[in-house]
This record gives sequence, structure tokens and C-alpha cells, in this order.
Amino acid sequence: GQPDPSVPPSGLSCSGCGAELQCCDGAAPGFVPAEKYRSLSESAAGLRGAVCQRCWLLTHSGRALRLQLPPEQHRLVVSAALRRPLRHGRGPLLLYLLDVLELPDPVLPQLPALLGPDVPAAGLLVVGNKVDLLPADSPGHLGRLRQRLVTACVQAGLREAPLVDVRLVSAKTGFGLEGLVSRLQRSWKCAGDVYLLGATNSGKSTLFNILLRSDYCKSRAPDVINRATVSSWPGTTLNLLKFPIINPTCDRIFRREERLKEEATKTEDQLSSEEKKYLNHLKKQGYLVGRVGRTFQRQKGIPVVDFDPDALSYSIDEDPRHSPRKREEREEFTYNEVKDARWCFDTPGIAKENCVVQFILQVLNLLTEKEVKLVLPTHAIVPRTFILKPGMVLFLAALGRIDYLEGEKSAWFSVMASNLLPVHISTLNNADAIYEKHAGQELLKVPMGGEERMKEFPPLVPQDITLKGIGTTEAVADIKLSSAGWVAVTAHAEQKLLLRAYTPEGTALVVREPPLLPYISTIRGSRIAGTAAYRTKKPPSLVENLKTTGKR
Repeated sequence: GQPDPSVPPSGLSCSGCGAELQCCDGAAPGFVPAEKYRSLSESAAGLRGAVCQRCWLLTHSGRALRLQLPPEQHRLVVSAALRRPLRHGRGPLLLYLLDVLELPDPVLPQLPALLGPDVPAAGLLVVGNKVDLLPADSPGHLGRLRQRLVTACVQAGLREAPLVDVRLVSAKTGFGLEGLVSRLQRSWKCAGDVYLLGATNSGKSTLFNILLRSDYCKSRAPDVINRATVSSWPGTTLNLLKFPIINPTCDRIFRREERLKEEATKTEDQLSSEEKKYLNHLKKQGYLVGRVGRTFQRQKGIPVVDFDPDALSYSIDEDPRHSPRKREEREEFTYNEVKDARWCFDTPGIAKENCVVQFILQVLNLLTEKEVKLVLPTHAIVPRTFILKPGMVLFLAALGRIDYLEGEKSAWFSVMASNLLPVHISTLNNADAIYEKHAGQELLKVPMGGEERMKEFPPLVPQDITLKGIGTTEAVADIKLSSAGWVAVTAHAEQKLLLRAYTPEGTALVVREPPLLPYISTIRGSRIAGTAAYRTKKPPSLVENLKTTGKR
């Protein structure tokens, strides 16, 4: 599609990313090809509810268009939104979403500075997302993860913030979402607006979409407001998106609680075939699954059938005449529905600024769309454990490498990364040759594209790490290899290990102590004879708000 610089911007927002729709600059946000822009402008519905070319391509073909945006653009949008004049006499509730896989969250420490003394926030609710991707390494693992979030909030200087709660959810599978809605309605009610904040790729737009189809929004909102565009590419949302929050009256809360009680008594066998199919789909994607329902369904009226007797009367020699189909008009809120509404806003992701996450952004910008889809985990991560002796090397694709240099005994290395990323074990003597030969090829897989591809990719540079083991069933630390994932290291008590970890040049890896899942090495099968690998073992999925039958 071609741009037309003579046409001014529309003044209307893309319903997928929030950017202003325009056809004058193909490299700017909100671009719609000029021909399509004109045809939409001349239609009955106009541009209202339309999506830009970038959102259309992300949704329908998974392609991500590069945009010419200043580095601070997303942060400026968020900062300006938070500094709006007070509505309804009080500041907004800030719902900060973080990716638990990325702990320690790099943006959380920046939150106090971003808010500043001039942001009149009335409350802060911190939500850890993507817990469905992590297996339960021990009983009570969710409580331990939640405590990690609480500690991260304190370390980030949020001790004095009006912290409402800390919760764990999966915006993708629905786990914890009904509890989050109940918490919002009990503590915040409909007192003011709510802003979804967080780093890029933390899942804000996915959460926005699931809340849009929950008891948290007005019953007619899903028919009026389009879903936000969701993709694995960072920075998909470019401006504010919003839906109106329902007023949780006593009657509504009572009806909602009755629905939740009734659903909690059901077993999987009592679900409809469609519900079972969708539930099984979610189980394949995550370890933790939740069912998000709606109590306040909109009652749609009976459609009126236009009766045209002339169109129904025809002779035996004539064909029936069909009236042309009318274009369905887009629904809109009435003035009275939204004049005093409180809104839930989805905001652009905040760019991660420390050295570790700058690498994540650089790597994702270097990777092709196929490579991004391989690197970012979208399904439950199956831990892969290997037992290494000193002098052995572990490759995680061509994105990271760990050398076991010194130690008295063997140690266990558990890889937590996308199931699509290959792990290769080698000896120290052969490791350099293997990287030179197979980086960019099928064995190491990412990056892909051979020698030409690797010429533009940063070389791996080393960093030495010293650890002391605490036992054969408990990891001492995670070695986080940027956005590729991490390796949990488990060693005999008091055993000292000297490791050398590699990540692409210009980056810094993270040694996470204590590890996120300290007992992850115990989730494994039997040793595969003649190799350093153990058979993988995937724990079963857990569905909340559903009565168990005792079956596995």
C-alpha cells in the first residue's frame, strides 16, 4: 500500500494499538494504505473501529513492521497519561504487570521515578504474569513466587507506596483472573480509573483483552470495543486503549459470587464439549489454567426481519430476487452509559533500560520473526536437566553457553527456556569448533541463516562465575542468559564450582540468587544411557475453580 502525504491524520485511533490512523507516512504508527484509508473513510462506519496496517499484519500473518519511533516515545505516553488532571476527585489505581520469568524485573525499580511526586496515584497493585509457564518444583511454589514479588517491591523502593496487593496470574490461560477481578471490585470498587503498566512483553494487552470479556467491564463493552493487538514483538501497543469498568453494586457482587460458587462445584465431565475442548487447549499451553466467565451477559434483542413482499413474489419463470445485504453498523456507547464512567487503560510497554535488558531489545531487534517465535516461550516450559563433569560445556542455541571449568564432582544444570530452543552438550576442547561450525545452522538453530547471518550477530563474550553448592536437590543459583532463558545450577553441599558463561557482546548476564525454582532439578526422568541428559518429565496441569474427580 502507498502513502498519500496530502491527506491529514484522521484524529481517530487504531482499535488494536491506539495509534492515530493516517495514510501520509508509511513508516509512522497508525499507517493505513491510502486506497484502503479512502474506502474506509467513505463507508458508513468510517474509520471508527478500524486497525492500522501493522496491527492487521501482526494479527493475520504474524509479521512485524518496523516503525520509526523515538526511544522514549512509549515512556512519554505513559508519563503524560499518569499526569492527567484528577477525575472523580481521586487519583487512579496503578496495576503494574511484570513477567515472572524476567525477575528481577528491570522496570520495577524505575517505577518510583516514573511516577514522581506529581502523580496522584491512589493505589498500586503488583501482578506477576506468566506463572502458567513454570512447573511446580515443590509444594507451595506459588507462595514462594509471590514472596519473591513482595521482596522485589521492597527492593525497588515501593515500601512507602500505597501497595494494595501482590498477585500471581496468567493472562493467557486465565489462571488467577477471577480472583484478581474480585480483589479489584472489593478493594477499588469503581472509585477511579485503572492503568495497566509494565515493561514491554509483560502481557498487558493480553490481560486487557481477558478483562474486557470478564465481570470487570460493562456488559456491552465487548460488543463496542475491539480487542487489543497481541504479539510476541515488544512494543505492540503504541497509545492508550480503554474500556469502561462496571460498577460493582452489592447485587452484582452477590450474583457474581453465586456464579463462582456454582462453577466451583462442576467437574470437567460436566462441562460442555466446547468448554472441554477449550480447556484441553489451555492445558497444553500452561501448567496453571483458570476459567474466566461472565455474570452480566448483555441480553441481545430478537433481530428484526425486514419483510418485503415484492422480493418474495416471483413467477415460475423468474429467479428469486435477493435484497442487497446492509452493512452492519458498529455499536457505540450512549452518552449516559459513559458520562460518569471509570475506565481501565492499557498503556504502551515501558522500555527496559538497564544493560541486561538493553541486550534483550538488541537481540529481539536482530532476530527475524521466526527466531523471535522460537526464543520467547509460549507453552509450558519443560525443564531439561543435564549432569556435567568439569571440562564439559552446555550450549543454549547459539545465544548462550556455560563452561564447567572447575569442581570436585559432577553438577546438575537444568535449562528453563523455550521448548523449541535446542540444548547441545560438548567438551571444552571441542566447544569453539562446534560454535564456529554450527552457529546459524540447524544444530544450534537460533540465529538461523548460516555464515552470512552470523556476520551481523554479536560474538559471544565470557564472564566467570563462582558458586558454592547447597545440596543435590536444591539449586544454588540461576544463570540467566538474557532473553533466551536461564540455567539452574545444582551441586553437592559446600562444593565450589567455577563456571564461565557467555552471552552476546555488549550484554551482561544475571546470576539470580536465590533461584526462582530451587528444586527444578528434581523434575526429571531417568538418565539416558551414554549421555549427560535425563529424560524430561512434564507435571500435570492444574485447573482452578473446577472440582477434581481424583483422576489424573
